[in-house]
Amino acid sequence: MLKGLLTAVHVLIALGLIATILLQSGKSAGLSGAIAGGAEQFFGKKKGLDEKLGRITAFTAVAFGLTSMVLVVMK
Repeated sequence: MLKGLLTAVHVLIALGLIATILLQSGKSAGLSGAIAGGAEQFFGKKKGLDEKLGRITAFTAVAFGLTSMVLVVMK
């Protein structure tokens, strides 16, 4: 019972981790990133959402690692 519940939580955390990684903007967005890259360095870049997604990703990754270890020990 507990292992099944933990496995379900682990799957949800994995899906959340995938979602937060995919929502983050890349270092350069292809050609548009190359053109706008100089402007972003000159005028500054909006980092609010990227920083928040970075924190959420880090938290989710730690939770994924912890649930992975607990599931291995429970085996």
